[in-house]
Amino acid sequence: MRKFLALAATVILGGALLIAGCGNDNKQVASDGKQVLKIGATAVPHAEILEQVKPILAKDDIELKITEFTDYNTPNLALGDKEIDANFFQHEPYMEEFAKAHKLDLVSAGGVHLEPMGLYSRKIKDLKDLPKGAKIAIPNDPTNGGRALLLLQKQGLITLKDSTNILSTVQDITANPNEYQFVELEAAQVPRSLDDVALAAINTNFALNAGLNPGKDALAIENNDSPYVNIVTVLKGNENDPRIKKLMAALHSPEIIKFIQEKYQGAIVPAF
Repeated sequence: MRKFLALAATVILGGALLIAGCGNDNKQVASDGKQVLKIGATAVPHAEILEQVKPILAKDDIELKITEFTDYNTPNLALGDKEIDANFFQHEPYMEEFAKAHKLDLVSAGGVHLEPMGLYSRKIKDLKDLPKGAKIAIPNDPTNGGRALLLLQKQGLITLKDSTNILSTVQDITANPNEYQFVELEAAQVPRSLDDVALAAINTNFALNAGLNPGKDALAIENNDSPYVNIVTVLKGNENDPRIKKLMAALHSPEIIKFIQEKYQGAIVPAF
């Protein structure tokens, strides 16, 4: 009889836990009762900024758990698989192209900052010294590759078929009088090519991670009117999740503005 009652209690308890789990809408709760919000990010500056957000969200009983990624593909795939609740590493043009290619319902929860792309070199000090036939490294993903080509065009190094097309490729170059050779690499790998190429177009987060100072080391850099604002990305329908709303409010807070301005000294610019 006691065994029967114990078994019945176990079944009832298990059913109660199952019901509680279903009613939780997949929102994890930490041992201290706080809601858990999982976000993926590249290390610099995104994870650094998010570390500053942690204590702000803690006041709202939200525990922010940050997973760092080293590439531009995995964070969106992890979001699509619901391994994380949001990610913070990309701009909207990249997100839209990735979502289309991988059939993911990704949306922006809001913009945070701009990371101007820059042109860097360890072999020349001025773009006018770039030799004929020089190798130029650019990101190989559609949006950042097009972004790099637009920056090169703005510096008068090449001419593109459509000077406004953010998805331009090397095949869209209509004038290359100095016969530059283009080396297309994953964005995270471009800084590592600096010893092998004459010029490299590098995203600011990867430049900072490589010890480069965009304000001092870049031979040319995007203007502040660039459309490539870095955003927080979520699955469609989750942009109104109260946890995401509180995350965006924290990212837009005076404390984070001050941190960005003091930490990055103009290399990264608040975009709100």
